[in-house]
Amino acid sequence: MIPQVVTNETITLISPNGTNFPQTDKLQPTVKRQVSLKKHLKAIQIMSAVMVLGLGIILASVPPVLHFTSVFSVLLKSGYPFIGPLFFIISGILSIITERKSTNPLVDGSLTLNILSVSFAFMGIIIISVSLAGLHPASEQCKLSKDPRPTEHHYYHISYDSDRNECSVTNSVLAGALTVMLINTLLELVLAGLSVMLWSKEGALTSLRN
Repeated sequence: MIPQVVTNETITLISPNGTNFPQTDKLQPTVKRQVSLKKHLKAIQIMSAVMVLGLGIILASVPPVLHFTSVFSVLLKSGYPFIGPLFFIISGILSIITERKSTNPLVDGSLTLNILSVSFAFMGIIIISVSLAGLHPASEQCKLSKDPRPTEHHYYHISYDSDRNECSVTNSVLAGALTVMLINTLLELVLAGLSVMLWSKEGALTSLRN
């Protein structure tokens, strides 16, 4: 049996100044990691956007709640829970398309949408933080409005406790919803920022290939 010598394929790149840069197949794992990273980024980006959109729809469908409606009305009027996730979802879908067919227009479009996503995420973080900060004062006002008159304390003590409980429950539910929305928005900011970096590199490589 004749022994066979197995060698690794080597690709040599020659720069304009004549310097040789050998490129072995050791670079393949790095490329595979980048492709895998992009896939995970897109999947998480779309899921986070759906979560923010779902919470926005829930808040928009909640009937007016005394003292609390004004807390999240600014968030809803800003349009972030609907416009922001829309940009996140579109940028994620466009990234998937661009991954399959990498052209300059698609790469530039993905880069632009991710930059807009970063801007919307910043805006969302500020608005949601303001809404969260307004929950405690709203809860206190709600409890104060439920305080019984001195002459009515004996008759309405049970009702009073129930009403104050309602204020606390409403505060907790809204705080939970806004916190989840804030976490997903922070995640969107990080993911969009990473996508901007990746697509900037991709755009530079695409330009060199063309």
